[in-house]
Amino acid sequence: WELLWSLILLFTFSLLLVWSYFWWEADNDYNEFNWFLYNHSGEWTDGTIPILATTAAGFTYVAFLMVLALCHVALGQQLNLHWLHKIGVTAALLTTVVGIISISQTWGQEWDVIPISLQSTGPFLHVGALAAATALSWIVAGQVARAEKTIFQVVVVLLYLSVLLGLYVLPLYITSPCIMDPSTLKPRPEVFGHQGAPVLAPENTLWSFQRALQMNVTGLEADVTISVDGVPFLMHDVTLRRTTDVEKVFPDRERNEASQFNWTDLQQLNAGQWFLKDDPFWTVNTMSLQEKNLTAKQRVCSLEQLLKLASYHNSTVVFRLRRPPPEHPCYTTWINDTLEAVQDSGVLQNLVMWTPDDERAQVKQLAPGFIQTSLVKRSPEYLHRSGISRLLLRYNQVSTSEIIDYSRNNISLTLYTVNEPWLYSVLWCSGVSSVSSEVPHILRKVPYPTWLLRPNEYCLMWVSADLISFAVVIGIFILQKYRMSGMRSYNPEQIMLSAAVRTSSRDINVMKEKLIFSEVRNGGSAEELYEEHSFDSYTNQSVRQ
Repeated sequence: WELLWSLILLFTFSLLLVWSYFWWEADNDYNEFNWFLYNHSGEWTDGTIPILATTAAGFTYVAFLMVLALCHVALGQQLNLHWLHKIGVTAALLTTVVGIISISQTWGQEWDVIPISLQSTGPFLHVGALAAATALSWIVAGQVARAEKTIFQVVVVLLYLSVLLGLYVLPLYITSPCIMDPSTLKPRPEVFGHQGAPVLAPENTLWSFQRALQMNVTGLEADVTISVDGVPFLMHDVTLRRTTDVEKVFPDRERNEASQFNWTDLQQLNAGQWFLKDDPFWTVNTMSLQEKNLTAKQRVCSLEQLLKLASYHNSTVVFRLRRPPPEHPCYTTWINDTLEAVQDSGVLQNLVMWTPDDERAQVKQLAPGFIQTSLVKRSPEYLHRSGISRLLLRYNQVSTSEIIDYSRNNISLTLYTVNEPWLYSVLWCSGVSSVSSEVPHILRKVPYPTWLLRPNEYCLMWVSADLISFAVVIGIFILQKYRMSGMRSYNPEQIMLSAAVRTSSRDINVMKEKLIFSEVRNGGSAEELYEEHSFDSYTNQSVRQ
């Protein structure tokens, strides 16, 4: 039973380790997770805070119990969890399992962040795991030297050596685009401002795009909806509740879709005060008074306004166009209405990345200079036949080999949403031409990949680590054998007896009998041992001392 609880504790620790690593690397997409929660609940909250807090608390607690368990094993004792700890471990296990199932159902695509992040952390996690396995050799060697049964010694040594050998050869299966010759590194990927700079200013507003341009982005990315009177405007959500004061200006229409408002009504809405009030990224306190005033005055931005700003700064623009519902007046003319707005803005055609697949052939005839872009992953052959030269995809939709394949076929890739330097570095080493980011002010501080190793340097690193680990393990086994050779063997019953209350009980008698029979097998005299432990060999009763 206690062995079963030891296995449950080990499994819970391993599961929490993976769960903690997942949330550590998912930091790149916290805003996306909060948006998923908003779509389900209708209220904008930072759902990552309670998850991170409970994960940190649970992992710390279970890790502490694991350390205590290892200490027990090192001293030759059996782990006996208190019933309160059993309840705590069970609660941690069930909570983690429920969390994993919930994430798999609502945000399943995010699990891809684990293999992608291992391209950045894998070489270093391997060294850490090797160090931990090497340190555990002290406990394993102690158990082997202390054991009396040869079969137990052989099984323990074989299991440990199997794990150690697996870690030694693991680098053969670790792949990372950052293990490369630096001379083959491609130019730094261009950065697009995803909804402008939404961490520094309200998303999809002119001020947000101006802030992005201040961070030297080469392009701007926006979400476009069409109003009832045919004006394309910038809005990410289906409704206006989150990013405007529609509940104040039009309280009876706050849950209506954004496309059901005309442009005159939209111009009455404030699109900046929510940012100052909610402070979704904890950046308001870093803003100057002037920046706060500009933020508070932001209005809903039209596509034409964005294009004029981009034209003035000679920046590329890519936008996702949401088709209005069937009952909308512009349901059939949405492509023409958008194309007309683009042409009226006066922006150069080669600065526009056109993404809608509907009526693409007609758009190519009317605006042959547009950069035809697909939001759907296609083969290079299909893209060439369709006259598409660019792809806009989520960063987990393409592998390193596919990135290389697209590059060879002259298909440019723009991957979103890339917010963390480690992810930007991995994609840079993979050969991606551009990324879309919510934090261009952070990526501008990444002039070079976070790490870059030549293949021979990495080979030297892991071979050296393996040799050092092997030498240390051998030394520890020899030392433990030497330490234990002159020590009298003992059993867990001895330790438990020393801590037992000096009161006659059946349990104490049983432990004494186990100890005596064990020492008799080791060559002791039964009479002497009964006398030594104050035990009556004739009546089999405990004697008070």
